[in-house]
Amino acid sequence: MEENFLSYIENSIKENWDRPALTDYKGVNCNYKDVARKIEKLHILFEHAGIKQGDKIALCGRNSTNWGIAFMAILTYKAVAIPILNEFKPENIQNIINHSEARLLFVGSIVWDNLKSFELPALEGIICMEDYSIHESRNAQLLDARKRLNELFGKKFPDRFSPEDVSYPKDSLDELAIINYTSGTTSSSKGVMLPYRSLWSNLTFAFEVFGKLPEEHVISMLPMAHMYGLAFEFIYEFASGAHVFFLTRTPSPQIIAEAFSRIKPNLIISVPLIIEKIIRKKVFPTLEKPFMKLMLNLPFIDKKIKQAIRQKVIDAFGGNFKELIVGGAALNKEVEEFLHAIEFPYTVGYGMTECGPILSYDGWKTFKQGSCGKTAPRMQLRIDSPNPQEIVGEILAKGDNVMLGYYKNEEATKAAFTPDGWLRTGDLGLIDKDGYLFIKGRSKNMILGPSGQNIYPEEIEDLLNNQPYVSESIVVDREGKLIALVYPDFEAAEVDKKNTDAALQEAMEENRVELNKSLPAYSQIQRIEIFHEEFEKTPKRSIKRYLYQ
Repeated sequence: MEENFLSYIENSIKENWDRPALTDYKGVNCNYKDVARKIEKLHILFEHAGIKQGDKIALCGRNSTNWGIAFMAILTYKAVAIPILNEFKPENIQNIINHSEARLLFVGSIVWDNLKSFELPALEGIICMEDYSIHESRNAQLLDARKRLNELFGKKFPDRFSPEDVSYPKDSLDELAIINYTSGTTSSSKGVMLPYRSLWSNLTFAFEVFGKLPEEHVISMLPMAHMYGLAFEFIYEFASGAHVFFLTRTPSPQIIAEAFSRIKPNLIISVPLIIEKIIRKKVFPTLEKPFMKLMLNLPFIDKKIKQAIRQKVIDAFGGNFKELIVGGAALNKEVEEFLHAIEFPYTVGYGMTECGPILSYDGWKTFKQGSCGKTAPRMQLRIDSPNPQEIVGEILAKGDNVMLGYYKNEEATKAAFTPDGWLRTGDLGLIDKDGYLFIKGRSKNMILGPSGQNIYPEEIEDLLNNQPYVSESIVVDREGKLIALVYPDFEAAEVDKKNTDAALQEAMEENRVELNKSLPAYSQIQRIEIFHEEFEKTPKRSIKRYLYQ
């Protein structure tokens, strides 16, 4: 396979010219030729704005056809894309735009309404994601080009715009393509620098595993501002001629179930919570009925019943897919045992933003229950342990998928790698004799939000620990809800006569309300539980989190 990422994008546009490419669910539809035309128009805007290869362009908005086109336009111009999660708080979005040194911003109106342009001094142009009109410009040429865009396009392509007119530059493997920020807070948010090599290797992996998907349907429901959704619900599909449907709104189980039945996707990429919710709501209630329980316990009938249940679950996901891939976090044990028992075509992969994202995977037919598959092609994994099959150690990675480092953060980059060049994943695991990876803990403690957002409990704890009467805290995930466990500052509470249970609980509720004002909806605390004894610590005085999960 050719080691050039952008050639895959160019070839897919040419090969699938008249086929449907991107559709907003119940909204606008674009064929590959429409995408190509819009990319060229955006290139004209970039050119007139004086954007050069390697300049940074940020995107922040909900998943949509126009988001996808803007992203492809940035890469095929050889600018650097900065995808930002639209659910971040306005000040966090502003911090990332400023830190990344972006010159242009594509922004959804929901996000733009809460941003302050005077807080974004380096931006030369702010472009509306919905119709590519200009919100604000500090660049006269950009404004002029937008007004005359159709005329300029007509001059550039005086004859009919055709596949032969599509020609993108070649990329080299270690050139920077994307800076993806791991979270929205300034102090700890790191800009992961992903080169074209990482995009190419992840895309090649998808071709090797799934083949091409010409005219097949895929639903994009994970945020494209995260590498998991971007790589495997958009880039791979676009490069293989598929038809991508964007949900364009928060993917509740009801909306997803309706979209599955209407679109009937051929491949499903998801996070555990979405799968678990659909199974718990649509399947488990049926199995709890006395008649079903009785039938499942009869030896001859249970095989047929299991087949019927399997079909019911497959139908709940549209009934037309080859495989359902789960990533981002571990599947709930009960749900995984159920899926395994009915021979459901699911598999669990493992990755991280720093690898754009894939680290391990295995097809559903050979996948080992409880594992995250085997090391992905062009990657190496090892366990930092004297006995990697028996003694848990940190998972270390090396290979084509790995990032260049963190943007403008040499200290964090140095800390992310071992002296001999292995990336520290921060996760703990074992690799068995057959090469299957089993994750045994996340030393980085990241929690996956309801729609695939990364939640870093330490960041929430840092804020909570600054609230009145809080001595220390841990944030845990309980059945999809974030709960804060707090050991109060009893001395301060006593001084203020707040040391009764009722008064402390009231103070904590005030803290919770105050804290949530500074957090995006997906990482807000639902409840605070008070602990009357200090949390158990390691010799290094860090809290033994695993005792409280």
